[in-house]
Amino acid sequence: MLNHWLDWTLDGHPPVQRSGQFPSGTYRFHAPGIMELIPHTPQPDAYACVFSAAIHGNETAPVELLGEWLSALEAGTTPLGAPVLVILGNIPALRAQQRFIATNLNRLFTRDLPGSGEEPERARELMAAVDRFYDTHAARPRLHYDLHTAIRESLYPIFVVEPFANTATLPEQWQWLAAAGMRAVLHQHQTSWTFSHYSKHYHGAQAFTFELGRVAPFGQNDRASLIPMGALLTSLSKGETPAQQDPAAMVFFQVEHELKRQAEDFTLYVDADMPNFSRFEPGTRLAWDSVAGDFVVGETPLHVVFPNANVALGARAALLVAPVHPSSQTEK
Repeated sequence: MLNHWLDWTLDGHPPVQRSGQFPSGTYRFHAPGIMELIPHTPQPDAYACVFSAAIHGNETAPVELLGEWLSALEAGTTPLGAPVLVILGNIPALRAQQRFIATNLNRLFTRDLPGSGEEPERARELMAAVDRFYDTHAARPRLHYDLHTAIRESLYPIFVVEPFANTATLPEQWQWLAAAGMRAVLHQHQTSWTFSHYSKHYHGAQAFTFELGRVAPFGQNDRASLIPMGALLTSLSKGETPAQQDPAAMVFFQVEHELKRQAEDFTLYVDADMPNFSRFEPGTRLAWDSVAGDFVVGETPLHVVFPNANVALGARAALLVAPVHPSSQTEK
């Protein structure tokens, strides 16, 4: 199962047999990088789970994490009790071990997506696969965990981003995420057409983007730090209730401003080695370009997340966030 799927995904050689059995379920290869797993004995309270990785092709830790989980299913040491759609997103970028080929795939997940090219066509294929999967398992609650790693170091090395959408996050999710080793939570303040947002916005799924450490080549990831996250994926795929921990163990942030690059002469005054969640005091000049002018921190200190000056015009160059009290978020 696993070798055939990965061979098709990475080498482009479709297997003769695209479906089959493993000890606790069946598998179906829908397309390169898209595999559906159906349990022989579905658990009554199991979610319809989407687990995705490699939406950016150089983010290898999540691929290794999913590979370990799939190997345990194949060996029969972990039983499947929930339907799961497993996705490796940007296959050409994964082969090339780079973030993307032409454009950032994780900004394209909207049903009225214009344009053509490898990444837009892959976004449409992935959206259609998610639609079919949730329609097939319409009686079940929906969940999507999109697994990433960050470009730079972070003061909170493992953290999670909650997409902005009308669907409320269930209180138990925060307990599960705390037990899975999340150090921080970042609440988005507006729509951003990421893959996890797609499932939350269009399908009402419990959905998150996970940042599981820093980008590294295959074989150089800190696997030990991801053991709690692996346990969460395993529990959900078994159809069991995951381990829980007090959400107060995490630090919660709310996005206050999305800093965008408006002109070619854009300058971001954030050092290349400055970690995510670094704090900037009032009066600090953070960015400048000839269209937007200066961006200066106002009366409240702000923390910077995902700073990246090398983005397309009109694209996000950084999120500026402020801490919020956990109870104001987890009791919604």
